[in-house]
Amino acid sequence: MKHDRPLRAAIAALLLTVGLGAAHAGVASAVPLPEPAAASSAADSPAAAPSAAAPSASAGLLDAMRRDLGLTASQAEARLSAEKAAAAVEKTARQAAGDAYGGSWYEPSTGRLVVAVTDRAEESEVRASGADTRLVRHSAAALDRAKARLDTLRAPGGVAGWHVDPRTNSVVVTVVRTEREAPAVREFVDRARAGGPVTVAETAQAPRTYAAGTVGGDPYYTGNVRCSIGFSVYGGFVTAGHCGQAGAAVRGWDGSAMGTFQGSSFPGNDYAYVGIHSGWWTVPVVLGWGTIPDQLVRGSAEAPVGASICRSGSTTHWHCGAVLAKNETVNYSQGAVYQMTKTSVCAEGGDSGGSFLSGDQAQGVTSGGWGNCSSGGQTWFQPINEILGRYGLTLHTA
Repeated sequence: MKHDRPLRAAIAALLLTVGLGAAHAGVASAVPLPEPAAASSAADSPAAAPSAAAPSASAGLLDAMRRDLGLTASQAEARLSAEKAAAAVEKTARQAAGDAYGGSWYEPSTGRLVVAVTDRAEESEVRASGADTRLVRHSAAALDRAKARLDTLRAPGGVAGWHVDPRTNSVVVTVVRTEREAPAVREFVDRARAGGPVTVAETAQAPRTYAAGTVGGDPYYTGNVRCSIGFSVYGGFVTAGHCGQAGAAVRGWDGSAMGTFQGSSFPGNDYAYVGIHSGWWTVPVVLGWGTIPDQLVRGSAEAPVGASICRSGSTTHWHCGAVLAKNETVNYSQGAVYQMTKTSVCAEGGDSGGSFLSGDQAQGVTSGGWGNCSSGGQTWFQPINEILGRYGLTLHTA
């Protein structure tokens, strides 16, 4: 935020309780911001996960979840509470599974965490931690090794990406539907199958990044590119790496000097750190763009596969969806990017770098995807904790 913005100093102390609401775009932009068997359930066990207090959810957030996830307000509130409980159980359940751990995901139909295991002997201990179980053939470690072998290959343009999917207990290779029979794509899939259990999925379009040409009145600019601020960290903010290279100058919503890219990585990764100048400051807030009240950021606990998630960006503002996959390699035209999280949330040009949140927990910064917010699509983000660790940053939290 800029010090000479009218009323900004006066309301700074109030941001933790009231946010910026439906302020116009200029004001908002200045905020730096296998073979599975049937699942076994622990739902009736006295050791099942303790219920989590329902997170406070604004009417706007519940409305966004209704619009994008098809939930009623009461269903959205129940889901937020169940997802919070599932996230709390995941670490203990994983430790209980040990070497038999085959991955985990949130199951919306039951409102519980499911943990895949390769050994029946570990099922009871995992269920005692509060999770349901599913018996599978391949461990998560084995699937990760199979994916790592794929990461060493050069993929053709008709291959959109690949990730480990605990629900199918395989590495899922996603190909563009119209390119599936192309010789180079078939060769890549054959090589993938030779290295481990592989499932082939189709997508309508290849992924692309979401940077955009300069448009006045939106969050920040570098060169002739407009992108979105991700999350405030002490000293600046994080965003997408494809938005600018290290040393590039950043201009704020009003065109004035805002800061400089201190670090940037793309492809391979898609993250960056912008240090801000004096005259701007950071707050633990993600913009709701008038759709919902601005959201406070209280931490960065990672949401499981299957959990609901929402995104804020300067072009399409606030939209929600679900986590579809983690640790996916995305094959952009500029090169592969690793360890991405895939979502069903839509996005469009200019949303790059923007915030992904699950409840009040930061998840990552928008990278790219396919589709749009009229007809739908999918979007990937770079996980926030990896970015913080890479640059030694501290997330600004409420």
